[in-house]
Amino acid sequence: MSTPPDRADLVVIGAGIVGSSVAYHAADLGWRNIVLLDKGPLPDPGGSTGHASNFIFPVDHSKEITWLTLDSMRQYERFGTHTASGGIEIARTEERVEELRRRMSSAVAWGIDAELIGADRVAELFPFVDRNLVRAGFWTPSVAVVDPLRTGVLMREHAGALGALTVSPNTEVTGVETTAGRVSTVRTDRGDIETDTVVVACGVWSPRIAQMAGATIPLTPAVHQMADVGPIPELADTGTEIAYPIIRDMDTLMYERQSGADLEIGSYAHRPILHDPADIPSAATAQLSPTQLPFTADDFDQQMQDALDLFPDLLTRAGAGIRHAINGLLSLTPDGGPVLGETPEVRGLWSAASVWIKEGPGVGRAVAQWMSDGASEIDLHGADIARFYPSQRTRHHVRARAAEGFNKIYGIVHPREQWESDREQRLSPFHRRETELAARFFQVGGWERPHWYESNRPLLEEFADHIEDRPHEWDARWWSPIINAEHLAMRQRVAMIDLTAFAQFEVTGPGALDYLQTMVVAQVDRPVGRIIYTPVLAPNGGFRSDLTVVRLGTDHFRVITGGADGARDRKWFTDHLPTDGSAGFADVTSAVCTVGLWGPRARDLLAAVTEDDVSDAGFPFGSGRWISIGSVPVLALRLSYVGDLGWELHAPFEQGQHLWDTLWRAGQPLGVLPAGIGVYGTTGRLEKGYRLMGAELDSEYGPVEADLALPSVKAHHFIGKEAYLRDRDRAPAALMCTLTVDEHTDPSGVRRYPQGGEPILSPAGERIVDERGRPSYVTSAGSAPSLGAYLLMAYLPPRYAVEGTTLAVQYMGNRYPVSVARAGRVPLFDPDNQRMKA
Repeated sequence: MSTPPDRADLVVIGAGIVGSSVAYHAADLGWRNIVLLDKGPLPDPGGSTGHASNFIFPVDHSKEITWLTLDSMRQYERFGTHTASGGIEIARTEERVEELRRRMSSAVAWGIDAELIGADRVAELFPFVDRNLVRAGFWTPSVAVVDPLRTGVLMREHAGALGALTVSPNTEVTGVETTAGRVSTVRTDRGDIETDTVVVACGVWSPRIAQMAGATIPLTPAVHQMADVGPIPELADTGTEIAYPIIRDMDTLMYERQSGADLEIGSYAHRPILHDPADIPSAATAQLSPTQLPFTADDFDQQMQDALDLFPDLLTRAGAGIRHAINGLLSLTPDGGPVLGETPEVRGLWSAASVWIKEGPGVGRAVAQWMSDGASEIDLHGADIARFYPSQRTRHHVRARAAEGFNKIYGIVHPREQWESDREQRLSPFHRRETELAARFFQVGGWERPHWYESNRPLLEEFADHIEDRPHEWDARWWSPIINAEHLAMRQRVAMIDLTAFAQFEVTGPGALDYLQTMVVAQVDRPVGRIIYTPVLAPNGGFRSDLTVVRLGTDHFRVITGGADGARDRKWFTDHLPTDGSAGFADVTSAVCTVGLWGPRARDLLAAVTEDDVSDAGFPFGSGRWISIGSVPVLALRLSYVGDLGWELHAPFEQGQHLWDTLWRAGQPLGVLPAGIGVYGTTGRLEKGYRLMGAELDSEYGPVEADLALPSVKAHHFIGKEAYLRDRDRAPAALMCTLTVDEHTDPSGVRRYPQGGEPILSPAGERIVDERGRPSYVTSAGSAPSLGAYLLMAYLPPRYAVEGTTLAVQYMGNRYPVSVARAGRVPLFDPDNQRMKA
């Protein structure tokens, strides 16, 4: 046991697979004087790494999680701690069979060898399964069992051999101190360590460590039950740890795997059992280890019966019984994803928590890259700890969502599925009126946003000849044809859309211009009143955000970004504020409400409620200024995300309902209607080919490939400029394209509609991958009612990014012909933008 030094460049707290991997990769990237602490002994310090079942199924619907998993598998293989066993996900119901077809599409998209097999093949691969219960199986030959404890040993040895690492087990962290908002000292029971960079990688204990520094890591420990049944002669006779594929009995939310002579049974089907980090027993008082709690047998009764049904012969062998059973602890976050990155509250305090064994080494590498270079090779947009707003980091919210999400771990989760717990956190001032209009609310960033309005159902009859329903329940889930009807009505009349979920920041001061010039790609030194749409880049030249900047004065700017990304963007902008205080930053989101007003009658409506000049000459496109609507001061911005004439109207929050009512009354003679985010974020956006952060835009692609590169590059330095210039000087490896689905009918005669994430295939049915190894897949999908089409967006290599090229999309096990309708950003609807500039 090494004595920790009194000074370190990096302190990693937690010596499980994640912490060991962070230290290992940081050492390889050139970090030195790294200290790895754990309060437990080594090689097994008593965390979740020590009791996990240690198998890896690589296919996930999330590209981000899949890339982390595949990277981890490659690392385990390099360390020789990887045993390929194969794995089968079993379907007992037809609904699950459909989900396995969806998983097959994801496997193709991410390049993972997999196969849908029948019950006979399942029984051939694992002879002890009751094939009568099996409708189908999803067979992945690369599924593997790994040894994360041994991997951690080898990682620590490697970093130590580089002279980079001091490992200090049996060392309790007693405090984390900060100075001027940055971590400065880690206090332990074996001495203090001065440092300005700390990674919290201690799993279920992570919130407690972060709290010492005044930060939050939003996760809760939750129980996952496991039991080993044995000895079973047929398994013992194999003479190996695992000779048969791992089984995931998906409809019962369980798994079963050979563990030597035993069959290990794990469950995500029992009631959610949540714990507090402070209540986890110490190593001295724990019966087995701190994260292996006493088994509550009553919670496992139904699961044992389900296992007996699937393996009736194995589990009833004479002498076989439960030889080991635990309530094992794992970490759950509000949305089920990892929490990675620097904490929003404390600079230099990083989180690498809520990570599964299958992602551990990949996460370690990505976090080490992020700390070293400002970005990782794998886009971590969905795992960034800064994605959560303050209300979403509260104990109440974390526990509510974790309890709801536990049984979804093996569940069938729709890409548009909405959470039910802890709703109505953030309500716009229009909410009362929207409820009266029977809005159907979706949540983003804690905000309740109307996705469509049931009060608009009569529009379905008006536009019946132009609206197609979606006959398959999956395609129509969390969707309504009313969205398309609202879209068509907006194109003819005028619609009001609640955009209060925007995040809004004020940047002021003598250094405001210089600061924003450094933060964004576009030229910000434009006349007062000018609206600037701009990418925001990571140091690697990939997208960090895209947003709107409005110059309100010489030293006064408004930054407006999407509600889903506001918390991440707030951290990014505050992290880079000038240290001399020349630029001030204020989050004014809670003070502002916004209604979008769009359609050919938008000017008529706005002119009816204001005395200000809103003519095209008096209020040109791309400009913003203050106007009065009655007694409401409004920042009106003439721009459009839906491709029609109109304005965003930003007003004081407390006057929002009055603004809504004024517009609503004046709009009645003009046929005004409320429209939801289904129009704003999908149908209108796709018709205009607009890209969306987190879909088309992520850190693995830059403006050149997204066809958002500006005609010229400003002289002022900005983050990511060097990489951006390199990208401009070379041919893009891929280009963002808009495709049309040419035929929707599946072999059974039902019209199907891809939802996003599906692979785009060559005319020969082959997977398409660009020269950088990135696959072509659907980034966004949705109706284009004005065009009578269904659109997909995808990055394609140049040889396929040619208008008129015929390709295919694989959806739910079937292929559908698609055509490249646009290569680049020229929109399909109103390509000259005449409507919104009228």
